[in-house]
Amino acid sequence: MLLLEANHLELYIKDRLLVNIEKLQIHKNDRIGLVGRNGSGKTTLLEVLAGKKSPDIGSVIAYCTCELLTQLKKTDTVKSGGEVTQEYINEAFANNPGILLADEPTTHLDTEHIEWLEKKLANWQGAFVLVSHDRAFLDALCTTIWEVNEGQVKEYKGNYSEYAEQKELEHRQHELAYEKYEKKKKQLEEALLLKEKKAARATKTPKKVSSIEASKTKPYFAQKQKKLQKTAKAIETRLEKLEKVDKLKETPAIQMNLPNEETIRGKIILRAEDVQGVIGNRTLWNTASFNIRGGDKLAIIGPNGSGKTTLIKKIMDQEEGIFISPSMKIGYFSQNIDILNTERTILENVSSTSKQKETFIRTVLARLHFFREDVYKLVGVLSGGERVKVALAKLFVSDLNTLILDEPTNFLDIEAVEALESLLQAYPGTLIFVSHDRRFIKNISTRILEIKNAEIHLFEGKYDEYKHYVPQEKRNVQEDEMLILETKITEVLSRLSIEPSEELEREFQKLLAEKRKSGK
Repeated sequence: MLLLEANHLELYIKDRLLVNIEKLQIHKNDRIGLVGRNGSGKTTLLEVLAGKKSPDIGSVIAYCTCELLTQLKKTDTVKSGGEVTQEYINEAFANNPGILLADEPTTHLDTEHIEWLEKKLANWQGAFVLVSHDRAFLDALCTTIWEVNEGQVKEYKGNYSEYAEQKELEHRQHELAYEKYEKKKKQLEEALLLKEKKAARATKTPKKVSSIEASKTKPYFAQKQKKLQKTAKAIETRLEKLEKVDKLKETPAIQMNLPNEETIRGKIILRAEDVQGVIGNRTLWNTASFNIRGGDKLAIIGPNGSGKTTLIKKIMDQEEGIFISPSMKIGYFSQNIDILNTERTILENVSSTSKQKETFIRTVLARLHFFREDVYKLVGVLSGGERVKVALAKLFVSDLNTLILDEPTNFLDIEAVEALESLLQAYPGTLIFVSHDRRFIKNISTRILEIKNAEIHLFEGKYDEYKHYVPQEKRNVQEDEMLILETKITEVLSRLSIEPSEELEREFQKLLAEKRKSGK
């Protein structure tokens, strides 16, 4: 059943055409993820579909009620971001709209609240369109992806991972088309050159031929030259009509040398001994001890308010109980982006604390989609997401060997998050980061530090292993205790059969009672 249709949409920002869509439809039970770069028009498109904004050209016809969940800004200082968002979402669901249009609904949510929202949306009977940079969230919920790219919306069937596979296939097909184009172009260029050379030689009189014979054969060679020139012209026309395929931008490899890299790799570079998290009268976590090794990629996870940022600050300030190797050179990223000078260019900002060559710095910036002349833009004219990328690039190329990142993927679109992932995966130094982005944690981390229920637990392994880990210790202790109990029962039963007594009978009944209790 058709719930909404949009026809011949054109949306402008001043004189710039933002979105140009021939037709869009939303049907009953549609589960749509809307993706695209920051500034591509996703939020504007949601507002137009919801009827909150009129298109410059075209029409939107809704056959049911639409509810727009705008991106929340955390203004309530008493309630957590998760609590505020929960209330906001519950109100929207209470209105029972036919279509829910949600713009970054996971903003300010920790993993627990994101999973709560996933279940809520999975069980909901209406259609929805979600804008989100959380790939795991889109994977769990969406059956269709709408990609906004250069003003057009293209539909892909499947969740985000399936969309990414289709994009990769398109990428490979484009590469094959480019190779085919280059091969054909080269063949035609070589054939053209050959015909032009033959045509140029066609009128030259051979040296051993007399002037009389040459005059007789002149018309023949002139005719031959004309034919060759005609063939050359036909090849030239084919070359001009050959459909051009542009070469895709290549992703350069990242190779860098860090200070003390070999010295600290695999060795303990940070020790936390009996460290406690206390703010005022509130205990964030009880006394804990752990260590970090050179080359670790440690994800710090836990609910909002559990003390993740507090732990990072303790490390940065080297508070009591934190012992850091002198070989560590630490860089810190937080959301206030205070390491940038807004009056200097991207390249100047990133280069100012780096010993790397400009070629390498440009390679890193290109990975984050700052190409060619982009690097000369002033930081002051950049969007929030672009400034985050510049700040991350600046840290990445600085003379450091340890990066501490607090929620680095906030304000980044999916393409930028994936670009950052590729950089951090290739980073040879130590990485300590806080994130609620489950796919980001999964793709980057080699160890997990969880703060939960006022306790710190360090898990030796990747995020998938952590998620599927079933604690064995408790179950094994119970099994051992049950085995000891059964051995005692067998022993007492054996003695009872040989020399029964009231004392042995009481002990036997006592052991049976313990077994029944343990089996519950």
